[in-house]
Amino acid sequence: MAAALLPTLSPPVSRAAAGFLLLRRAPAKPFSSLRPPQTLRRFLTSTFSSSPVTPPPALRPLSTVAASSSTAARAAPARRDLLMLGIETSCDDTAAAVVRGDGEILSQVISSQADLLARYGGVAPKMAEEAHAFVIDQVVQKALDDAKLSGSDLSAVAVTVGPGLSLCLRVGVHKARQVAKSFGLPIVGVHHMEAHALVSRLVNKDLDFPFLALLISGGHNLLVLAHSLGQYVQLGTTIDDAIGEAYDKSARWLGLDMRKGGGPALEELALHGDPKAVNFRVPMRQHKDCNFSYAGLKTQVRLAIESKNLCTDDIPISSASEEDRQSRANIAASFQRVAVLHLEERCQRAVEWAFKIEPSIKYFVVSGGVASNRYVRTRLNQIAENNGLQLVCPPPSLCTDNGVMIAWTGMEHFVAGRFEDPPAADEPDDMQYELRPRWPLGEEYSEGRSVARSLKTARVHPSLTSMIQGSLQK
Repeated sequence: MAAALLPTLSPPVSRAAAGFLLLRRAPAKPFSSLRPPQTLRRFLTSTFSSSPVTPPPALRPLSTVAASSSTAARAAPARRDLLMLGIETSCDDTAAAVVRGDGEILSQVISSQADLLARYGGVAPKMAEEAHAFVIDQVVQKALDDAKLSGSDLSAVAVTVGPGLSLCLRVGVHKARQVAKSFGLPIVGVHHMEAHALVSRLVNKDLDFPFLALLISGGHNLLVLAHSLGQYVQLGTTIDDAIGEAYDKSARWLGLDMRKGGGPALEELALHGDPKAVNFRVPMRQHKDCNFSYAGLKTQVRLAIESKNLCTDDIPISSASEEDRQSRANIAASFQRVAVLHLEERCQRAVEWAFKIEPSIKYFVVSGGVASNRYVRTRLNQIAENNGLQLVCPPPSLCTDNGVMIAWTGMEHFVAGRFEDPPAADEPDDMQYELRPRWPLGEEYSEGRSVARSLKTARVHPSLTSMIQGSLQK
């Protein structure tokens, strides 16, 4: 039995072809009975956070949902009256939010797994799935309560369908379909990285297509030219590790407190170090493209720690001597300088490529968890200014994974008519979901290829067809 949750990176396809999600009866117990062990419950009982809600600047007027007749068009609700619930469970945070059609954030709730990450040394997919399942109902309900709404007030539900961890994604998709089924709501499937790119349009009324975007997080390094809604040209990606992964691993090796995240911990330590104390090599300087690589830099950090005989496993930085602490700070500062210099060099080339494809770009968007780093923002702002572009970064609360970005991206596609009908009333509750966790954002671009071909292939995402066929063949 196939349920068509329509991906939003290309013009709508027929429901028969939209096999991005396959549903099948669970051979074992229903999904809703998943409950984490008692030790995990203790970690999760106090992890909720609600962000204070402040209305963004007024957005440019946008059209309402297209209707099939002039009478229906007159009856269509105004854009501001549309209400979107967004659900995000792609990795290690359970998030939900409610956003109005004009961008007003009515609620934002996040349940963090930071304590689990610190204890287990990273994301354990099965543990993360159980943690999501334990709190998802409470997170969604709190988002509705904070917005002073019920499910019947919503216009639609948006949910992350990829990329991400399959076990985690299915928790959010299951909940989204449950809400949609209960209240007869349309569903919008959202690309996680597209949401990181588009959330800047919620807070910046002047940001319009086309624009260049750098999306940087623990699992992704992407440089894309956003030509229009759902149409992207991928200029560069990581060939191994993302910058966020390099920050986290380096922070752990340096014995830092990981409870608030390795990136923020390393950034703070780097403020006290000499950024030129350790001569790390900048990755991939011999490659004249826009791709990234951080695996080698991670190795250089580990070797630097070993060469200085720092006992970071046994002695956390809070217990280190002054000399030991300074050595760690120097390594952190040197790592950060080179890691960000690698970003700068690839972004400069990406700007040059983007101008060849779309000379009218005015904005450089930087988003994703690592975009919260002040040093990263400062250095990339220089790249933007040098090329006559305006840097646009979401506030830190919207850089990390959150429900607002999913709700807003869902809203953009919903207004464009890209959504799926509500689930059937007789759809069983004990369905299991098989997702495609790898979902490229846009057609890959190479220098020398014709601009016309780049834009043409970006319109119809070629990998979408192969994903659909691959899913249906399973």
